[in-house]
Amino acid sequence: MKGPIDDLQAGRLSGVLLGTALGDALGLACEGMSAEAIARRFGVVDRFRMLGRTGFVSDDTEQSALIAQSLAKFPDDVDACVRSFQRSLLGWFCRLPWGVGMATIRSCLRMGLGLSPSGVMSAGNGAAMRAAVIGVFFQDRPDERRAFGRALAEVTHRDPRAVEGALFVAEAASCCAGSSPGAHRTALLVQARSVVDDLELGMAIDRGLSLAEKGADTHDAAQVCGTSGFVVHTVAFAAYCFARHGAEPMRALTEAIGAGGDADSIAAILGAWLGALHGESNLPGSLIDRIHDGAFGPTHLRSLAACLAERREGRSSRVPRYSPAAALARNLALYPVVLGHGFRRLAPF
Repeated sequence: MKGPIDDLQAGRLSGVLLGTALGDALGLACEGMSAEAIARRFGVVDRFRMLGRTGFVSDDTEQSALIAQSLAKFPDDVDACVRSFQRSLLGWFCRLPWGVGMATIRSCLRMGLGLSPSGVMSAGNGAAMRAAVIGVFFQDRPDERRAFGRALAEVTHRDPRAVEGALFVAEAASCCAGSSPGAHRTALLVQARSVVDDLELGMAIDRGLSLAEKGADTHDAAQVCGTSGFVVHTVAFAAYCFARHGAEPMRALTEAIGAGGDADSIAAILGAWLGALHGESNLPGSLIDRIHDGAFGPTHLRSLAACLAERREGRSSRVPRYSPAAALARNLALYPVVLGHGFRRLAPF
């Protein structure tokens, strides 16, 4: 397996992708569970719980990787990047991935039928969960960051709250990637808040940040913010966790996952911000190395990060791809485990 990427910007790029994967894989077994059920079944979720001590990623990481792949192919052409992502997303969907949201299912079906626009009016968190890598890639290019962020979000989600939630996630990741690990985290998210015009979403983010500044308990913050897959809940609670606990990446992730709800997507967004701020070298490498290293595993994500770093410098290199056959084989092999453990919410059928 390739080791951590040392270059600062490349380290933030690998950090955002591996942080997404870490949060996704840690939270996967807890998706849809209550805080009480998680505490009874797992206690503190500080290791992987799906199949022994091996971590497995789901749609949050996989769609983030597809975004990264399309950015690497077309870093200067938003329309070509969107078309590339649509093709990749449809092919990915045909391989029976885990945990696909209903809006993404509907959008992929529309793509398959050749309908336009492909995105549907949903305020789910599917666009937000994959958006952080856009912010880090375009860290110093705000116009491109927002144009690509909006266009890629609308591939599946056209509700203004979902689109602005994705823009906020990307903007926060950009602020993190341009700052030192000791930066004031609330200030970073307040800066990112400037891209949000929707009143409901903006007020929810403000509440999350206010709770963090007051030192509110995670359980209480979860009750106020919500922890569902509704983007307003997801983004607000992720913002609270990042501002309140983000100095310690593992503490932040275990607190977020322990609150229940859409645990993997909330933790994926949170992990992305943590990776963008702290870099890969400050994430728990021992856990990352336990993530299954097949399709969309750490080696693939590090290769994508290195390719994006070269693209940022104007250099050309081969764009890493995942093995479609390996992805399908993994999904089919592990569905009995998913269903046998009662994780039926992860199945697309």
